[in-house]
Amino acid sequence: MIPDPMTIHPVAGHQRVVFLKPLITSPLIDVGDYTYYDDPDDAAAFEQRNVLYHYGPERLTIGKYNALASGVRFIMNGGNHATDGPSTFPFPIFGGDWAAAGPPRGAPSRGDTVVGSDVWIGNGATIMPGVTIGHGAIIATGAVVTRDVPPYAIAAGNPARIVRHRFSEAEVATLLDIAWWDWPAQKVARHLDAIMRGTVEQLALAHTRP
Repeated sequence: MIPDPMTIHPVAGHQRVVFLKPLITSPLIDVGDYTYYDDPDDAAAFEQRNVLYHYGPERLTIGKYNALASGVRFIMNGGNHATDGPSTFPFPIFGGDWAAAGPPRGAPSRGDTVVGSDVWIGNGATIMPGVTIGHGAIIATGAVVTRDVPPYAIAAGNPARIVRHRFSEAEVATLLDIAWWDWPAQKVARHLDAIMRGTVEQLALAHTRP
C-alpha cells in the first residue's frame, strides 16, 4: 500500500513526524506530496511556528518528497525593515494615525521563496526571503541560506556557501530531466531501488519503464 500524502502523522508511533500538505491553510503556501517535517515540539504547528513574518503577498512554495528537520525556519519578506530612513521601526503596520505615514522607504520585497523537490534541510537551518533552493539540494544543520542554491548542491555555514556538488553537471542535467518526483506514486513505488540506491544511469533506465 502506498502512503497517503494527506496523512498528518505518517510514521506509526511518532507524532513528531508530519506530512505538511494536509496541515497548510494559507493560500500563500504550497507544499507538495510527501514532504515531511520532524519536530518533537508540536510539529503540526509548522505553518505558525516555522514560517515567520508571512504578511504577504509573497509566496512560499515547497516541492515534493522533501525532508525538513526540527527547527527549520522560513523568514518571509515581512521580516524586512526599511533601512533608508533614520529609524527601522515599522510604524504603519500598527494602524491608527501611524498608518497615514504610508509605506516606509528601503524595504523592497525579495520575491517568493521556492524549495524544489527531493531537498533535505537540516536541523535549525534558516531560509531567508526570496531564496530558491534547487531540486536535490542539501542544506546543512544550522545553515543560514541568503542566496539561491543550485540543484544537487550541498550548502553549509552562515551565510551558507556551496560546499560541493553531489553529481557532475551532466548527471544533474539527467536527473532534472528524469524528475522522478513527478512520477505517479505507483511508479515511484515500483522503482524505489533505483531511486534510493541506484546510479543515475539506473534511474534513467527506470524512467523509460512503466
